[in-house]
Amino acid sequence: MSDINNSAVMANAMGEKGKGGLLTKVNFRSILPLIGFALILLFFAVATQGKIVQMKNLRLILNSTYVLMISAIGVFMIMSMGSLDFSQGSMIGVCCIVVCTLSHVSPVLSVVGGILTGAVIGAVNAYFHVRRQIASFIVTICMMFLLRGIVAFLTTNAPAQGAGYLQGSLNNPTLLLTITVVCLAVFYVVFNFTPLGSNLKAIGASQTAARFAGIKVQKTKTLVYIAAGAITGFAAFILAIRNGSVTATGGNMMETQIMLALVLGGLPISGGAKVRFSNIVVGVLTYCILDRGLSMMGFEAAPKQLIMGVVFLVFLALFSDRDSNQVIK
Repeated sequence: MSDINNSAVMANAMGEKGKGGLLTKVNFRSILPLIGFALILLFFAVATQGKIVQMKNLRLILNSTYVLMISAIGVFMIMSMGSLDFSQGSMIGVCCIVVCTLSHVSPVLSVVGGILTGAVIGAVNAYFHVRRQIASFIVTICMMFLLRGIVAFLTTNAPAQGAGYLQGSLNNPTLLLTITVVCLAVFYVVFNFTPLGSNLKAIGASQTAARFAGIKVQKTKTLVYIAAGAITGFAAFILAIRNGSVTATGGNMMETQIMLALVLGGLPISGGAKVRFSNIVVGVLTYCILDRGLSMMGFEAAPKQLIMGVVFLVFLALFSDRDSNQVIK
């Protein structure tokens, strides 16, 4: 009996040790994005002789985050479910054309028009992915090419020009920062203090288990795609304020930038329980510092893409959940 009791105690101790090791691993993984952010910032602070942390460069970095930060919210929700959306860049180009066109009528109408346009495109994505059961990356890649063609067609003769007030009274860094912070704050509350966050994580972990838990998976995914499109439509309004017009390259490669930023922030590519709101903020800031730092070091577009691709692969390897790998839905 004594031997049995001793064995039980040893088993419990080993179990606690195993749990402690797993907990330590999980906690360490959760702070890796912050460590990566700090190391990248420190590297460029040294490489640029402190220029990157000067106030004017910090303002430039901050100004480059507004559109990316807001549009990343929608993609974050989609990726939390284990799905993908490659149409965001082209979508923001189409929405921006609508915003610029309607801005000559009314600023309120331009905002509403951009949001509705994004919501409609998101609904089309949802129909083919959720209702027709076509993989999300196939649907959104097709949509990306379709929307890119629309942007090119509508801006063939001349860029779509917005009203003067877009780059006039509205192009205020304080106003844009306030709007971005409010968007992040609202989403933080919704994601962490309503059932939405847990539902998205549950769907990302296992759609079958989510259905047994009473979550309406199809309805949730449809609404998320529509909401993500609407958020992108609002981000298009911010982009119109920044640029004042839309050319054939409007929003080009933004879907890649968003995905890079979210992975740099530690977002698991397959979604699930390890998704955190901080993935958005840390990831976008890391991406913008990396982009600005490489530019300040004199790298042109091609070597910048090469270096950022290497960094992306490193972070992807660190944050891929090999214990629960699954096919992207």
